[in-house]
Amino acid sequence: MGGQATRSRPQDAGKTPSPQPEGQRELRFAAQDGFPLGGTLFEGSGSGPSVLVSSATAVPQGLYFGFARALVASGARAVLTYDYRGTGASRSRASQHAIRMKDWALQDMPAAIAALDAAAPGHAMVGVGQSFGGQALGLCGQSQRFERYATVASMSGSRKLIDDPWVWPRMNLLGVPTSIVLGHIPSWMGIGEPLPGSVFRDWARWCRQENYFFDDPALPETARFAEVRLPLLSMGMLDDPWGTPRAVAHLLERYENASLTERWIGPDHVGGVPIGHLGFFRSRFADTLWPQLAGWLLQGEAPAIGLSRAELA
Repeated sequence: MGGQATRSRPQDAGKTPSPQPEGQRELRFAAQDGFPLGGTLFEGSGSGPSVLVSSATAVPQGLYFGFARALVASGARAVLTYDYRGTGASRSRASQHAIRMKDWALQDMPAAIAALDAAAPGHAMVGVGQSFGGQALGLCGQSQRFERYATVASMSGSRKLIDDPWVWPRMNLLGVPTSIVLGHIPSWMGIGEPLPGSVFRDWARWCRQENYFFDDPALPETARFAEVRLPLLSMGMLDDPWGTPRAVAHLLERYENASLTERWIGPDHVGGVPIGHLGFFRSRFADTLWPQLAGWLLQGEAPAIGLSRAELA
């Protein structure tokens, strides 16, 4: 699912951008179909693996900048964040109407993998995906490039598995008509960053289906989930109304050949602070949650925080 995020204001256009911190630079690269994409590369002197960070729907890459810097400080050789086509630094007005949500996984994620490889050739690579970024691993067809991968609040988006009763009317009675009239979903709808209308309609259609995009006959790439054979860490949030245990389980069942570890974290594990669907990468969890995930990504250390699936009952 998506969420609220800060975006640049129109009055900022044309101003000289602030200098990038040392070891951080904007990166431009293209998908195989030629679509221009934008990302941010964080580089360090560590000998650890490179890390690809794939965003949640309607969430800009900037949400992950703090975590990316923390990974570099912990020894990652490089970290790449990026925006999916039609969003953030990868927005192209000329082709908004032609963008499909599946392109994010089938085109953009492989391009980001190649861009990170080019920036840090010869290094091992690991990945982390929030929400849609955890679904994209199974679709992209390049899971073998990662030594291990972590999903954060990633689940099947079928509305029957979600505890938010407003998802269906918000997406279908308000969102779909708005996307048709305006050609996009504006930020005032509260979903997050603006989305191309075609992407939003794909998303809404998948959420109406019993088995999410696994029921989409135009997405045969769902068969690739069975090809994922790496160590896979799933981090779920106990106060997430979208990533419920049953919604997460519905997605993880498709990663049938992965070596799976689940950890479930709630406010009680972080001093009573709410986490929710998108809170994990907020800076308030830099000292509690981030080191647990960084340790697994960079050293393969199992997180000590939270509960296992068996302990949920």
